Amino acid sequence: MNGMDSGTIRERFLAFFAERGHERVASSSLVPDDPTLLLTNAGMNQFKPYFLGRQTPPHKRAVTAQKCLRAGGKHNDLEEVGKTARHLTFFEMLGNFSFGDYYKTEASKWAWELVTEGFGMDPELLWVTVFETDHEAREIWADAVGVSPERIIYRGRADNFWSMGEAGPCGPCSEIFIDRGPHYGDASPKGPDDNEERYLEFWNLVFMQNDCNDAIEPIAELPQKNIDTGLGLERTTMLLQGVETVFETDVLLGLIDEAAALTGIVYGKDARSDVGLRILSDHTRSLTFMIADGVRPSNEERGYVLRRIMRRALRHVRLLGFEAPLLAPLAERCIELMRDAYPELNERRDHIMEIAAKEEERFGATLRQGLGLLERAISEGRSQEAAAVPGDVAFLLHDTFGFPIDMTTEIARESGLGVDQARFDELMDEQRRRAREARHTGGEAASTVLSDILQGARQTEFIGYEHLHADAEVVGVVAERNVLPAANAGETADLLFDRTVFYAEGGGQVGDMGLVRAPSGIGRVLDTRRIAPGVTAHRVEVTEGTIATGDAVTLEVDKARRAGAERAHSATHVLHYILRKQIGPHATQAGSLVEPGRLRFDFAHFEALSDTQIADISAELQARVLQDGSVIAFETTYEFARSSGAMAIFGEKYGDFVRVVEIGDYSKELCGGTHVPHTSRIGVAVLTHEGSVGSNLRRVEALVGRDGIAYLEAKASELQRAAELLRVAPDNVAERVEKLQAATKEMERRLQEVERTGQDQDAQALVEAAVECNGSLLVVARRDLGVDALRALAQSLRGRLGSGVIVLGSATQDRANLVAAATKDLVEKGLSARALLGKGGELLGGGAGGKPELAISGGPRAERLPEAIEAVAEAARRALRG
Repeated sequence: MNGMDSGTIRERFLAFFAERGHERVASSSLVPDDPTLLLTNAGMNQFKPYFLGRQTPPHKRAVTAQKCLRAGGKHNDLEEVGKTARHLTFFEMLGNFSFGDYYKTEASKWAWELVTEGFGMDPELLWVTVFETDHEAREIWADAVGVSPERIIYRGRADNFWSMGEAGPCGPCSEIFIDRGPHYGDASPKGPDDNEERYLEFWNLVFMQNDCNDAIEPIAELPQKNIDTGLGLERTTMLLQGVETVFETDVLLGLIDEAAALTGIVYGKDARSDVGLRILSDHTRSLTFMIADGVRPSNEERGYVLRRIMRRALRHVRLLGFEAPLLAPLAERCIELMRDAYPELNERRDHIMEIAAKEEERFGATLRQGLGLLERAISEGRSQEAAAVPGDVAFLLHDTFGFPIDMTTEIARESGLGVDQARFDELMDEQRRRAREARHTGGEAASTVLSDILQGARQTEFIGYEHLHADAEVVGVVAERNVLPAANAGETADLLFDRTVFYAEGGGQVGDMGLVRAPSGIGRVLDTRRIAPGVTAHRVEVTEGTIATGDAVTLEVDKARRAGAERAHSATHVLHYILRKQIGPHATQAGSLVEPGRLRFDFAHFEALSDTQIADISAELQARVLQDGSVIAFETTYEFARSSGAMAIFGEKYGDFVRVVEIGDYSKELCGGTHVPHTSRIGVAVLTHEGSVGSNLRRVEALVGRDGIAYLEAKASELQRAAELLRVAPDNVAERVEKLQAATKEMERRLQEVERTGQDQDAQALVEAAVECNGSLLVVARRDLGVDALRALAQSLRGRLGSGVIVLGSATQDRANLVAAATKDLVEKGLSARALLGKGGELLGGGAGGKPELAISGGPRAERLPEAIEAVAEAARRALRG
């Protein structure tokens, strides 16, 4: 039609609704804050709490470009991608939303205006569908919008009624279709009812007006009606660019061109390779955005969806005859194409490409072997005229070669075979049963399995206080709660060693990370934790080769990360002492988190700390850090430690022998964590937050070392920026702000004086224009002021008239108000300002309230204000005449 690129379409949509009072809300993550959803699959997901009435929306109107993904659960388009013209796993949904504000008329008129004027679509080619009983919507489309009645079609519940799939808001919807012409079929007076290829839907307007029960049956009208619309960006781009599939639109075609250039395949020359290139273009966007939003390939939930997408893409890479790495280069191209709209892609570029490359490397090693096994099974099945690939083969492919069952099923289907799903499920259930039996039951089952490994052997010896590098022996490998002989590249397992230099999470301090080097493999230690008394487990991702039980390995702690945690832990002890010293002995530790570069400390206290207290605590914290007090740790008996004044943390369990950490001559605590040798090694310690985390419980947060320095540098930069804006030296910013505040206050005072002068002049003019009626004066006027200002004007006039009645009216866009006032002498004669407002209040759609000397009325019918003012004025005239 007009060749508009997707970026322009997206921005034109957002700007159109922003100009009409909609807040531009950023896309939410693909990982939804909703336990009922695996992945964000619709534009309204992030607004669901508002539609359900669980939260109050900060804005009455919103507009978004939402990233969505449908590749798992009920909404799963994965296997159709590449084979059809429009199926995608990742797509963008443009939407405008109203939370109890505008409704059908505005939503319909704006949609039509944007489509016809903003996007340039021919209105004569557009069709609209409405729900079979929604006559109101049909009238709006025909009368308010101007759609030809023959192009408005009634449709049933399956097509034009929307719900969340659960009890709650629901309602009819209208869809906008476009006639794509004879290339897609014959014309029909029934439009979309006859052919949804020629008449293609591209925008859905949902009118949430009903409350539905669990059976999705409307049972009541909603007190607050909402609007939720969805315009698919890729489909709209396809229509506006005049191409036949979404894969020929600018962004997806850009990815296809990149894949074609890398593989040497010419797009459009062979149908089978075209499918593969299309799959790569779609799956590249999905994996890029999922990884950017924090999803990592795994065998569970979202991670499994990502792994399926990546491995399906890799399979098609190999089908194209390409063996070199491809996912990372394609992800990089995707980032280039979409980073302007989604800056987080560029910010997480290195992470995205690293995950893509590693998953390709891991699966690439087993893909060829697995495909060979499956191809032989398919060949045997065909020769024996079998209907399905044996479930045992599918299970072996899943368990040994990492083939998702969906991928096995898809490959078999391409050869005209099914998969014995029942046998596969049986083997999977059997594997799960063995795992349950191995770990027994209950919350400590995993610890039991792991502890059993060390039966009869010595427990894990910790030598990490003195060393960050040591040799050890692998004494156990556990994955998915099963004991294994080894862990291979691409797998993550819990490894147990006879001794370790890795600190296990405890006392608030996070576990160490680092490397394990074996004769035939290398692994990254992702976490270290104590899973049973004396037993330390290391969560290890094997990055190369194999790590097996019995291997002699070298352990290397991440030195920088350990040093950051040590600085934070020692600072926590110093902070604990200062809090008890300055606030009182009751301010004892109630919880903590010690991470590299930062700490969080919860303590008992009954009120918020004042700014002065926070400043004093922060100053003493930094001062004691710079005193360079020695940090000494030693082991002794629990009784001796307590008798010597060492603090024990409430709720912690201690053995007969404990470790004591002393800092200078002021802090002594029982602690098993790691620390700096001198407080000066902490460097900088700065408080960043203080707040409540519960009844009589406060929390402070602080940054230390390089993180503290970065925080202070950022603050200094902000101060410098403020100084530049104020055109003063940084030291004079506060003084300058105080002067500006004083000047602003003086200007506001003068403005109020001017306003009072103007009000006095207006009041005097109204008195002079008052009409005499039976010895009293009558003032009738309209002043479009706020209610308070209107009341003040009436009171001012009341004091000037001597004897008289005041009738004032005002109106805003959606509301009108009336004020009536009477002088004391008339009230004493029985005249009531409240009674005068009766008829006027009815005309405005409201009532009246107040006292005989002054009353106020208001209502939503602002257009009837002149009539209402005259009605009250006439009532006043009658009252004055007696």
